[in-house]
Amino acid sequence: MLPIFDGVRDVTVLSTTLRMLLAVVCGGLIGLEREYKRRPAGFRTHILICLGAAMTTLTSQFLYLNLHYYTDMARLGAQVVAGIGFIGAGAIIVTRRRRVKGLTTAAGLWAAAIVGLCLGGGFYEGGIFATALILAAEMFLSKLEYRMLDNAPEVNLYMEYSNKTCLDNVLRLFRDLNLKVLNMEITRSTETETHNACALFTLRLNKRCRVEQLIPNPHQPRSRFSPGRGVVTAAQAGRIGERL
Repeated sequence: MLPIFDGVRDVTVLSTTLRMLLAVVCGGLIGLEREYKRRPAGFRTHILICLGAAMTTLTSQFLYLNLHYYTDMARLGAQVVAGIGFIGAGAIIVTRRRRVKGLTTAAGLWAAAIVGLCLGGGFYEGGIFATALILAAEMFLSKLEYRMLDNAPEVNLYMEYSNKTCLDNVLRLFRDLNLKVLNMEITRSTETETHNACALFTLRLNKRCRVEQLIPNPHQPRSRFSPGRGVVTAAQAGRIGERL
């Protein structure tokens, strides 16, 4: 342990103030990265969670050490670990394209609560070092993850089309590229009289085919997904390449 924190291990006014301030700083640093990426749980949410968790541990210590209530000091902190799951569940959504979003944000909220518990308990070194590792994982390891997914053998491809000919052309393209369709889900809209449907494919790519060959490019009208072949354009389908 670092000797610089030896004077603020006990529950005093100074140590309480320091722990609460560190919880605000560490929670804010984690939340800033989420706020920058426009995630639903951002700067203030992470501060409140980290500060609340720190206060939970501080309250447990105060009841036991100062008021001499012979209770389990870890009981309140254990409820934070379990209860934060309800807040994290609110950050997880399933998009229209069957893509799960918010898992990293939910994990960050849980980690911010654990950092708050560490700081509230006087484990300054663990809370500060954990904050640094969380920021490194969210800011730098994401680039490594995207690079690995560029070479993923399986991809999810989402497409919106207006008639059956579009779907036939896409399936013919998969055969031409020697792609294996692992799964296919088709959803049709019943709200309109016109044929409006979307399809979600799970494809296994071969070594000679990359994801860029399947994603339409609006600057190249003669791409494989072109209006001339009856398949929806990039403006109609949006971003249809979804990595697993």
